[in-house]
Amino acid sequence: MMIELFNISFYQLLIFIHIILFVLWLGADVGVFMLGQHFRKREKYDLPQRLILLQLLVNLDMVPRTAWALMVPITITMVDAGGWWDLPGWAVAVSWAVGGLWTWLVWDAHQHDQTDRAVRDRKIESLLKYGLTAFYLGLGLISLMQGEPLIPVWLATKALMFGLIFAAAIMIDVAFKPVGPQLGQLIAEGSSDETELPLRRTMDNTRIWVWVVYLLLLATAFLGNVKPF
Repeated sequence: MMIELFNISFYQLLIFIHIILFVLWLGADVGVFMLGQHFRKREKYDLPQRLILLQLLVNLDMVPRTAWALMVPITITMVDAGGWWDLPGWAVAVSWAVGGLWTWLVWDAHQHDQTDRAVRDRKIESLLKYGLTAFYLGLGLISLMQGEPLIPVWLATKALMFGLIFAAAIMIDVAFKPVGPQLGQLIAEGSSDETELPLRRTMDNTRIWVWVVYLLLLATAFLGNVKPF
């Protein structure tokens, strides 16, 4: 499947899109991380200013979340178009349906935040992420042990690490979950050690998984570009 357009193959176009999604994912996520760092500085910003920073964080976080969702159909289409894994057309189509559904769930939940609709969307999204985590981990492990369907070791390892990224990103959401009620208490009662310290601990725990995702993203990028084995 090597459609030529202006001397650019379909596979080369997919690689370009893949790189753009990687840049948006990691780059925007670093911005989210920095906004979170400033939100923690209660000695520098008053509470209304910090809440504005938090709103900016939530809005900017839509970029890496969207890039993550679109990585699924792009990676599946890439391995097929590049001849790394001969997939039937319906499998590629399913990957795009999954990526499209996931993207819609992310944005619909964002636009209807704090509603039952958003709760429903995020439950469905969680199921998708659990399933995709198992898929990529399984694909990577089976390929490494059996030498197929992904034959190159670097590609099988990359699939496995992509599954680990899914798992670590899920843990970010799990670690961040207490922030909602803790933030509500902060807004209701004002800034004090009693309201700030539990929130700070939650954010510190979340940062551990954020760093894990960053390291895994860089490692997968290295494998994809250097192909050391």
